[in-house]
Parts: sequence; structure tokens; C-alpha cells
Amino acid sequence: MIIETLSTFPHMYDSVMGSSMMRIAQDKGLLDFCAYDLRDWTHDRHRTTDDDPYGGGAGLVMKCEPIFEAYQAITGIDVGLEVSETGNEQPLTGPAPKHADGRRPATVFLTPCGRRFDDAMALELSAKDRLLFICGHYEGIDERAYSLADYQVSLGDYVLTSGELASMVVIDAVVRKIDGVLGAEDGASDESFAKGLLEHPQYTRPSEFLGNRVPDVLLSGDHGAVAKWKREQSLKRTALLRPELLETVELSESDLKFLKSLTA
Repeated sequence: MIIETLSTFPHMYDSVMGSSMMRIAQDKGLLDFCAYDLRDWTHDRHRTTDDDPYGGGAGLVMKCEPIFEAYQAITGIDVGLEVSETGNEQPLTGPAPKHADGRRPATVFLTPCGRRFDDAMALELSAKDRLLFICGHYEGIDERAYSLADYQVSLGDYVLTSGELASMVVIDAVVRKIDGVLGAEDGASDESFAKGLLEHPQYTRPSEFLGNRVPDVLLSGDHGAVAKWKREQSLKRTALLRPELLETVELSESDLKFLKSLTA
């Protein structure tokens, strides 16, 4: 998978994308990641990417011209810009676009107005060959830039300083879904939300610590009993902490019987 980001602070990605599973995914050749600096497509000596909003108001709004110009350069798709008029004569300070083949990537904008991000969307995005994240900053982005969006995504009902932070969360969740990234064959499918429920409690050595013992069933070697315990604990945790999730999960008769026992 190819993942690219366009933002005003591309070095924010260095630590996250150079560590842990994100680095491993790249080392395995499963992920080709590149962070582009939006300022490389500006034409004034201050490398300006924002301006005062029309109609007044607090804060600054990100300009649409550099976003369109960067999109055209990164993707190779003609968006109607005249190169003779808008071509940047300054050398890029970051990596030059290497996938400008004219094929449209799935383009993601991070915005409070977007669809709430969840595990289902992570799985949907992980099936794409190429993702381009366009990250806002300041008060927002000129509305005209959203014509480039295939997805508008929100992490939740709160405000972050920049779209870079939100995109890192989305990228991490997406890359974990790519086959071969996680060590365990079924690692991603067994995590919280993958099956609509919260994950069951996890334990490791020692089997007893400060008088608190690991549940005996996990030490029994009885795979059937362990699977039953994990399912019931997942149901119990979901019912207690996120009961609304149960409304979207297909439950068996034994599941319903167990949930009923919790309130008996």
C-alpha cells in the first residue's frame, strides 16, 4: 500500500512512522510512506499556506491554491492548473513526488464535519492501493479544496491542533489491517471492535501476582473452555462499558442467555 500525507508539518510523522509496526510494515515492503510539505507548493518568500477568512472571524484559513497545486503534482492528475502560471520554480525541500502516474488515490481529509472513524472504516481504507491524507491546520481549509476528497473523516467530537495528529491515528489503524503487518496471523481480527465487541481481558506470566491470580480456565489447556471464556468476557465487558455496541452485533442464543444472566 502507498500512503502519502500533505501537510504543513511533515516532520511530525518521523517518530510515529519510523517506529514499531509502522516501521516494520515499511521494512517488510508492505507500506510505502511519504510525507509532503504543503509549503513546497507556495510561491512567496514566506511560503504562506493560510490567509484571513472572507467575512471575518477568528483564526486563519488554509488556502486552496497550494493544495490543488500539490495534489496535481503528487498524483499527476490535471485539476485545471496552468503549469506555466503556477509551476513552482523553487526546488522542493522534501521528497519529490514518485507516484504521479495519473491514477487517483483515495483522498482523505481530516475534518470535524467528517464521518466518524471506526474499525469498519479502517478495514475499508486498508483495501485501497493508495491513500493520500490532506491535513488541515489553523481555523480550517478553504471549502473549495474539499472537492478533492473521497473521504472526510473525524476522530470524534473534539478539536485537535492539526490534521497531522488525526491522520496518524487513522494511518496506524489502517496499516495494522494490512495482511502480513502483524506477527499473529489473526492478530487484527481478534482485537477490540474487529468483531463489534470489546476484546476480552488479557494476562501473561506470572500466573499469580500480589495475590491476584490469572483465571484458572486460561491455565487449563482446554481450548474449548478458553474460547467460551473469552467470548463471555468480551460480551460482559462490552455490556458494562459500551452497551450500545451490542445493538450492531449478531448474537447467538448462547450469547443472549449469557447476557441475560448478567442482570439476573
